[in-house]
Amino acid sequence: MLTLFHAPKSRSTRMIWLLEELGAPYEVKVVDIARRDGVGAKDPANPHPHKQVPALLDDGVLISESVAIALYLTDKFPAAGIGPVVGDPLRGPYLTWLAYYAGVLEPVISAHFEGRTATDPVLKAQYEAMDARLKTTLEANPYLLGETFSAADIMFVSLLQFARQMLPAHTVYDEWLARLNARPALARAMAKDGG
Repeated sequence: MLTLFHAPKSRSTRMIWLLEELGAPYEVKVVDIARRDGVGAKDPANPHPHKQVPALLDDGVLISESVAIALYLTDKFPAAGIGPVVGDPLRGPYLTWLAYYAGVLEPVISAHFEGRTATDPVLKAQYEAMDARLKTTLEANPYLLGETFSAADIMFVSLLQFARQMLPAHTVYDEWLARLNARPALARAMAKDGG
């Protein structure tokens, strides 16, 4: 049995969504986390090394960090088709987008949220390059992998669900968000979020 350590209305919500898309058997264990606004605290019941979420236990094996969990789960449940398998031509782009999320999008969006893209020309250029790449991809295709929905879309759109204002007001972002918000698995996940 998979156990997802989850805090309502946090980054772990996207993992409930992914688990629902995969049709995987799982249980949710709600834990407290220290939040940016000072609410909450580190929960000793949380196995995550930094007491954050998400964290996933699979038969005693701990997987933490959203991208690692997404890759682990899509590899574990390949029949769901949410993550291209080794040998699939989309595997490389899939891995690239997952790494891009963690290595580029999150840091650049954090810098933008903190106002640093307005004062640092290097960060501003990184933000603009990230926006151009994402926008161009979505102008050509409904999903990051073309016509194929994947866990990479879940990762990126989960950020838009909570912080749409962090990306420019392009129609393609709004359409992407609307497409993914209409997925039945997301509705089931939100009902299980507990927030």
